[in-house]
Amino acid sequence: MCKISVIIPVYRVEKFIAATVESVLSQTYTNFELLIIDDDSPDKSIEICQQFADYRIKIIHQQNRGLAGARNTGIRHAQGEYLAFLDADDIWLPEKLEKHIAHLRTSPDVGVSFSRSAFINEAGKPSGTYQMPKLKKITIPDVLCCNPLGNGSSALFRKKVFADIKFQGNINGTVEDFYFDEQFRQSEDIECWIRILIQTNWKIEGIPESLTLYRINSDGLSANLFQQLDAWEKVIDKIRSYAPSVLNNCEELGRAYYLRYLARTALRLQSGSIAVKFINRALATHWRILIQEPRRTTFTLVAAYLLFLLPQSIYKQIEVVALKTTGIIQRRRILKDQLS
Repeated sequence: MCKISVIIPVYRVEKFIAATVESVLSQTYTNFELLIIDDDSPDKSIEICQQFADYRIKIIHQQNRGLAGARNTGIRHAQGEYLAFLDADDIWLPEKLEKHIAHLRTSPDVGVSFSRSAFINEAGKPSGTYQMPKLKKITIPDVLCCNPLGNGSSALFRKKVFADIKFQGNINGTVEDFYFDEQFRQSEDIECWIRILIQTNWKIEGIPESLTLYRINSDGLSANLFQQLDAWEKVIDKIRSYAPSVLNNCEELGRAYYLRYLARTALRLQSGSIAVKFINRALATHWRILIQEPRRTTFTLVAAYLLFLLPQSIYKQIEVVALKTTGIIQRRRILKDQLS
């Protein structure tokens, strides 16, 4: 039974961390170590973690280096043949690790196995909707436009993948190996996934099940939408510096899709004015997303203006019906994909 290193960066998550840790300890695949990276968290998050009495848990303390820095620290300490990252406000379903291990064992050319994710709110209540990404034949434009992995808690990696993309640097007075680029405090995931596709032969592939509960947390990074856009642009600048040809045919399209993603995130955060700004910018950047993905783009456009223009009570009624319908369609799709 191969060992998995589960890495949880921890910073100001005292409301959620207990449920996150419990979801790891409840995994049906039991041969793992749980590396909790204390990124100099000022609240009681680490005190809560210390209350778990499980020999597989190891708490590592460091000065604050951000999410990318905490993940890098976890990778350096990892003893497993496989690595999994779990954001400290997300939750895994019990069979998460077992199903990804099975996928990677039967797919030797796949280096990254990810799953679909279900949205939950801050209280942990499911919205009934899911992230429904493309699952196979993932390309650089796919990652740039739609980021199929969806979030940092959805994937299991072969450790060899990170060995193939590591680079050395000295940002804290010591030469270290880096895997995620710590100059990015946001969008570090996208930059890393694209680097995997550019620099290695490993495939990124998904499985149809929804195995991650992805929390929409208004206090977390999900809320900092304009900062996310700025970080995305910096990622594009970095890619352009070493692989400009990669962006030749997909930069503007990728920007439009990312603006649409931010509009949809603003909808989940109930910010109509921001949702309208982002979807309008998306269409102005590359209007053909209306042709390429008409249903999702039109839905985002209409929902943004309804949230912006209608009284909240009326919008809520429409939203409930729309989300219920979307959830039914998505669950049918997931079941169909599982059966096939």
